[in-house]
Amino acid sequence: MSGLSEASFVGVDWGTSSFRLWLMAADGMPLASSRSGEGMLHCSSSGGFQPVLDKHLAEVRAPEGLPVLICGMAGARQGWVEAAYVHTPTALGDLHSRAISVPVEGRDIRILPGIAQVLAEAPNVMRGEETQLLGSIADGFTGLVCMPGTHCKWVAIDGGTIVRFASFMTGELFSVISKHSILMHAVEEGAPPGFDDPTFRAAIDAVRDDASVALSALFSIRAGQLLGFEKKAEGAAHLSGLLIGAEVAAAKSLYGAPSDIVLVGSGALGSLYEAVLTDAGYRVRVVDAEEAVRNGLAKAAARLWVKDRT
Repeated sequence: MSGLSEASFVGVDWGTSSFRLWLMAADGMPLASSRSGEGMLHCSSSGGFQPVLDKHLAEVRAPEGLPVLICGMAGARQGWVEAAYVHTPTALGDLHSRAISVPVEGRDIRILPGIAQVLAEAPNVMRGEETQLLGSIADGFTGLVCMPGTHCKWVAIDGGTIVRFASFMTGELFSVISKHSILMHAVEEGAPPGFDDPTFRAAIDAVRDDASVALSALFSIRAGQLLGFEKKAEGAAHLSGLLIGAEVAAAKSLYGAPSDIVLVGSGALGSLYEAVLTDAGYRVRVVDAEEAVRNGLAKAAARLWVKDRT
């Protein structure tokens, strides 16, 4: 494999159910990669974390002694080694200084911490997203970041410091409601709807000014189909529009009128959020989610090791 001599570190994004590893050059360029479904849940129940890491290091032929920087659920309490939460306000540029060493012989392995908002009125945590944030903004950035996903994060940053954030269980709510509620009879599985889907747009408009409207509108998905106003094929778009629309409406109430926003996303869901946010009045800059985590790992690694190796 070419480029091995250029390798400066290994970056790992270790999620709950996924594993992604990159052999990285000093400038953050991926030289090789390996990925699987061997996330934290797999490692906790069968064989542990080190065998999984060693297997993927061998897959990319990582040189002996090359340091490894990990973000994500490997640092959770039930993970490999707990990397305790750093409390807000948190300077993203200092994350590397709170990385926890894994006691493994022959290789320097460290895990980046998550971030906690320790407020009785708004407790919150993130783990993994902090690295994407580091990789998606410039040093000293001030503004708002939206990170769609199972638990969507909206993060307010001031001068490169996370000052507050909110989590919306939009993706998980869609899954639970569509599979484990009365609406399971009204929603078909499939890809996210397009923004131009009229049912999706109508649902977005219904909650545009008041997120609480979504609570009373959910049952109308089922009722509308029973009474012949809507087809089952439209159920997913209707539910998705209500949940995403409510999320954006609630975020407006938390962070004020729409302005510039960084959207960390990819694929169909990222494109959908870009369209929804633009329609809501935000000026959107899109950053690919996978590039963001790689860039974040590279920035943190540069402060830990890379500058010493170049």
